[in-house]
Amino acid sequence: MIDIGVTKLAIIGGIALLVIGPEKLPGLAKTIGTLLGRARRYVADVKAEVNRSMELDELRKMKDTMENAARDVENSIQTSAAAFEKSWAESTGLAGSMPCADAPGSSPEYKHPGKKWRIRQGATPNWYKARTGIRTRALSGAARVARFRPRKVNQ
Repeated sequence: MIDIGVTKLAIIGGIALLVIGPEKLPGLAKTIGTLLGRARRYVADVKAEVNRSMELDELRKMKDTMENAARDVENSIQTSAAAFEKSWAESTGLAGSMPCADAPGSSPEYKHPGKKWRIRQGATPNWYKARTGIRTRALSGAARVARFRPRKVNQ
């Protein structure tokens, strides 16, 4: 770069002192220092942005390679699973036929139990519960208060 020694700086300072004058020289030095600081920060920001973009490109390349590797693994697993299912069907003798509920060794088809499969069915019949006053439905707090509120007597 530029080879500036102490003697050259002293000569430049002397010429600046004569041309600019002793009154304006400190303000000019402060302004030059501020501008140099801004320039250094700007250069550092540009370098950091370039480094970030280079790292981002590297990460994108790494992401692409990982996605390709995952696709390759998925394809190999699917092909091996298909080959296994085919060999299994051939070895069990079920190739090309669907299992039937009448066939020996096959399980019956799943049947959904219906809407009320979570409700526990008790042994006490509903007519007995109604006659003896056993609650068959849950009441909310407001419904319970309304049910047991004393009736107003007309005067």
